[in-house]
Amino acid sequence: MENNNGKKGGAEGRKHGEIPPLPPVNFSTFVLSLNSSALVHLGEMPGPGETECSVDLVLARHSIDVLAMLEEKTRGNLTEDEENLLRRVLYELRVKFVAASK
Repeated sequence: MENNNGKKGGAEGRKHGEIPPLPPVNFSTFVLSLNSSALVHLGEMPGPGETECSVDLVLARHSIDVLAMLEEKTRGNLTEDEENLLRRVLYELRVKFVAASK
């Protein structure tokens, strides 16, 4: 598999310690990246390079607030799929945040 610069991607084209090719940047991958960060901070999954989960509600709240700001600032400018993704991610993160805060 070749990436944008003609070099091989995947494990066969990567030296030890190199970062694997990243998915294309679009609104959905950005939202999912922020979702992953919030899930790490909510203790739902370990962070990169970690084996244990830990909870940091301040950072979780910050990630949720960034997503809420994106929802507000992009209102009326998203596709239906992007809007639904953002709404669903925010709802699920808010529910998990409330549960983790108890």
